[in-house]
Amino acid sequence: MALPLLEAMSPALALADAARKSPLRMAFIYIPNGIHMPDWTPTTEGAGFTLPYVLEPLKPFQKDLLVLSGLTLDKARANGDGAGDHARAMSTFLTGRQAKKTHGADIKVGISVDQFAAERIGKHTQFPSLELGCDRGLNSGNCDSGYSCAYSANISWRTESTPMAKEVNPRLVFERLFANQSKDDVAAALGKRERYRLSVLDFVMDDARQLKTKLGSNDQRKLDEYLAAVRALETRIVKAGQGQSPAKVTKYDTPSGIPTDYKEHLTLMADMIVLAFQSDLTRIATLVFANDGSNRSYSFIGVPEGHHDLSHHGGSKDKQKRIRQINQFHIAQLAYLLQKLKSITDGERSLLDSSMIVYGSGIGDGNAHNHDNLPILVAGHGGGTLRTGRHIRFPKETPLMNLYVSMLDRVGAGTKSFGDSTGPLPNLG
Repeated sequence: MALPLLEAMSPALALADAARKSPLRMAFIYIPNGIHMPDWTPTTEGAGFTLPYVLEPLKPFQKDLLVLSGLTLDKARANGDGAGDHARAMSTFLTGRQAKKTHGADIKVGISVDQFAAERIGKHTQFPSLELGCDRGLNSGNCDSGYSCAYSANISWRTESTPMAKEVNPRLVFERLFANQSKDDVAAALGKRERYRLSVLDFVMDDARQLKTKLGSNDQRKLDEYLAAVRALETRIVKAGQGQSPAKVTKYDTPSGIPTDYKEHLTLMADMIVLAFQSDLTRIATLVFANDGSNRSYSFIGVPEGHHDLSHHGGSKDKQKRIRQINQFHIAQLAYLLQKLKSITDGERSLLDSSMIVYGSGIGDGNAHNHDNLPILVAGHGGGTLRTGRHIRFPKETPLMNLYVSMLDRVGAGTKSFGDSTGPLPNLG
């Protein structure tokens, strides 16, 4: 079982230098169907801006944020291919390439930025990258006006024609991360542990106790906190699986461990990212809140209508009000992730200080289906390379990929261009 960085792992004289060189992490979080932009975009630029309604849950982290206006996904536009904005939005968000319009086997878009980075720095961790989501991926069928379901259900692409399947079952993610097994061995190991009712930590607790006798007080505290967090997460996953509806499992063939509570599902996936970053199992992650075009109901926050249907509000004030409720709910889940990252020490910094978390959508306004002036923010300080606490407005048609070029350089996977980029994004540091 992987452990977080402990003082005992580095010579005392080199500790400060090791802290300064804490590895950078990147996560990309995707939300579908655009945003109600008037309630997203700050009215002023620079520092000291007022958070609009949708971003209010991020108030405790305002100094850790960059709200970036004016960024564009040109390759998500039709460019002669007609309808299909949802498929293009999601498949282009991390690739910056035009998706081939097909619903056959000849899908093609481009390698995504997370996988580009994983090829270059993934060798430093047990898992080159982590792909998570709350909606299942589909790799065939016609899901959006002649576009394959692969486009609207996958954000991460290993090659231009091979999507990286996202894992939607928190329990299987947990088993893979913390049981030190291949994906093929997870199911068998889970069955054995359930028969004996053993926790992951039960297998390693004797070793942990022996290790603690060799650690200083700070390391002992950090180890206890880490093991407690893993235990708590495992317990929540078990409870989430027990709360499933048998009828729903049968209908959708859903693996055990997927919560019926959407908020709990999101928080469990956020916890997976935090613990994977904390233990340096991976430094690259993606999390898809829902596939683009999702018509999920949000009745648990008083919005029973489908998300996609509401996004086509046609100027209705009532529908806009409900859309912004959904938008704020999503942001609240981001705030949960940021709080967890900020609460964990990583050398002399926090995990949030050593991270760059991109949050956004490949559609601007859901009703207009535009792909310019996208809702994009970056949380975290990038190891001190980002000057946060600001709203920055870039010139029209500035490629979103320029942001990724700047991020790739910071994590040690530098490239002169990516997707349809025109260069690094200025004024970030």
